[in-house]
Amino acid sequence: MEDFNRYVFLYKEALGEGNIQKAYTGLVKYVLSLKAYCSQHMADKYSFGNVSPGYMDYTYFPFFDEFLRKKKLRFGVVLNHEKIRFELWLMGQNAEVQKEYWHLLKSTKWNKEKTTMPKYSVLEVVLVDNPDFDQLDVLTQSILGETTKLASEIMDYLKANC
Repeated sequence: MEDFNRYVFLYKEALGEGNIQKAYTGLVKYVLSLKAYCSQHMADKYSFGNVSPGYMDYTYFPFFDEFLRKKKLRFGVVLNHEKIRFELWLMGQNAEVQKEYWHLLKSTKWNKEKTTMPKYSVLEVVLVDNPDFDQLDVLTQSILGETTKLASEIMDYLKANC
């Protein structure tokens, strides 16, 4: 990588200010609490996996039911660090599964603006753009509401077309 030493210097400088660590720690803690909240309110429909903190790119937690498990699929509530927004992803167990479901879902309303399959998922839908981290209770309710609604719509489509 060209200029790697320069990037490391800039990284060290930014870390020296302490803001990145505080923001990242706060974001991961929020996703952990969001997962706990969602698992409490959606336990009758879904099982939940552990939070994956990622590499300062995506922090997410998966959830699935028996239908999704059999299809080798799972949903993920994802914090997109670059865009600072929350997304709902449908992910396949491996690249082969993702390609299979990409063909099924690429022309749906959820992928209407995508011309190529996303890197880590079959579909990605924005749950909350521009989240207000000063209003965490409101944010949590918004994410839960959108997640519940969209997951239900996507599940209905999958059950009708698989």
